[in-house]
Amino acid sequence: MSKGRTEGDSWGPASSVGATATMVAASRALASQGRDALLDDPLADPLVRAVGLDPFVRIIDGEIDFDDDPLLNRKTRTEQITVRTRFFDDFFTKATNDGVRQAVILASGLDTRAYRLRWPAGTVVYEVDQPQVIEFKTNTLAELGANPTAERRVVGIDLRDDWPAALRENGFDVTQLTAWSAEGLLPYLPPDAQDRLFDNIAALSAPGSRLATEHVPDPHAFSGERLQRITERWQRFGFDLNAADLFYLGERSVVVDYLTNHGWQVAAHPAKELYARNGFAFPDEEMAAFGDMSYVVATLR
Repeated sequence: MSKGRTEGDSWGPASSVGATATMVAASRALASQGRDALLDDPLADPLVRAVGLDPFVRIIDGEIDFDDDPLLNRKTRTEQITVRTRFFDDFFTKATNDGVRQAVILASGLDTRAYRLRWPAGTVVYEVDQPQVIEFKTNTLAELGANPTAERRVVGIDLRDDWPAALRENGFDVTQLTAWSAEGLLPYLPPDAQDRLFDNIAALSAPGSRLATEHVPDPHAFSGERLQRITERWQRFGFDLNAADLFYLGERSVVVDYLTNHGWQVAAHPAKELYARNGFAFPDEEMAAFGDMSYVVATLR
């Protein structure tokens, strides 16, 4: 069983928070399967297989059946990850179409955008994550013969540490417009670290820079009871994870309010709206555990 979070804890793609990144990659792999695939992420499948966690490999091979689970069944999972992935893909595409040539993917995990998006010439993409995660993904994709479609620079550091200094040491230019993503990240940070994350992003950003992240208006949305239900689902299908050990609980800043009060112009896109835009019916009951979530694009004034 996983252990609770501790100060300075670290992980690779097969343990702790890293295993949830592999879970997300497994969902992208599922959504990329078949003639009617919802996504086009050909690297997700081999990355999951390289991590080697049996439940996730069995998922993408169709050997684990979630059809009787309203949250984990294939349709719910693939539509949810499609809405999320397309939102962040479109965010980076629009930013670079508007002339932004510097992108930062925070907690990049097994994200493959540096390899699969069509980045304009001259774009530099920074990936920031735990050193073990960065090393694993870089080496695995190199062995697969995959090449980045932009200049990819990796920064192996914990986001609770002085990652801004590490980013600058790797050539980050604070005078350039930047597109930032913090996808699926915030609940894994202590509440004060979430505030510091946004403060650091603002300090590193030229006016007009953009940020994409998620917003849950209820600061208690990830309650102990909800996390217990998530854990029970995971463990029923062989996932050796305890959600309560991975998430930092306690009241935290509301994302839209915090960004608005700290110099950002914020546009929140409710998940229900994005489901409809993608042609999906919103699964009210299944998504209730995540509260009234929105996806956010913010521009620094």
